Amino acid sequence: MTDLEYLDQAETLLKAVEACCDRMNDESDADIDNQRVGGMITLSFANRSQIIINLQKPLQEVWLAARAGGFHYRLLDGRWMDTKGQGEFFEQLTRQSSAQSGMALRFAA
Repeated sequence: MTDLEYLDQAETLLKAVEACCDRMNDESDADIDNQRVGGMITLSFANRSQIIINLQKPLQEVWLAARAGGFHYRLLDGRWMDTKGQGEFFEQLTRQSSAQSGMALRFAA
């Protein structure tokens, strides 16, 4: 994959995360504050816990940092998959954000 292809796919992922936060805030009491600076999004929950998602351009990866640890994702067959076999990005983001917020949240591409 070229650097431009990576950036295009990674930007799509970040926009999907932002759109999911907006949807959940509109449809529930989730109150997720999402702030984006360049290639990084910080999700802040009502209990002050955070999840950070950022692009790692030289590696063509997306990293997710949560209370449970750090996860690294690469695009494989159109899906962002964990480099250590921990599953797909949006599944992990759903799991980690639900655990940290104490609410059933759902993120999707």
